[in-house]
Amino acid sequence: MDTVLSQLAEVLEERRRNADPDDSYVAKLHHKGLNKILEKVGEECTETLIAAKDAEHSGDNRELIAETADLWFHSLVMLSNRGEGPDAVLDELARRFGLSGIEEKARRTPES
Repeated sequence: MDTVLSQLAEVLEERRRNADPDDSYVAKLHHKGLNKILEKVGEECTETLIAAKDAEHSGDNRELIAETADLWFHSLVMLSNRGEGPDAVLDELARRFGLSGIEEKARRTPES
């Protein structure tokens, strides 16, 4: 599974660095800046939530899966913009593996 994420991260980074915003959606997002990328993440998050509610009623998860893919994609663009990739998130998930959610939250440093 992480092979697909790694390959996608490579493509996103290449487009962030080298692609023309007129020819690449990813380059266009980076050119417009972090606020535009965050707007897209928020939009995809909302669409994913709506798709989950629709799937609950219809029993069909296809739209939920498609919207989740869009959300993950735009989240990866956001991470790329901040110089990170999926490995950082996978490492964080691995660190949390085996901890209860309550225990994991208790270990976090309170924000000031």
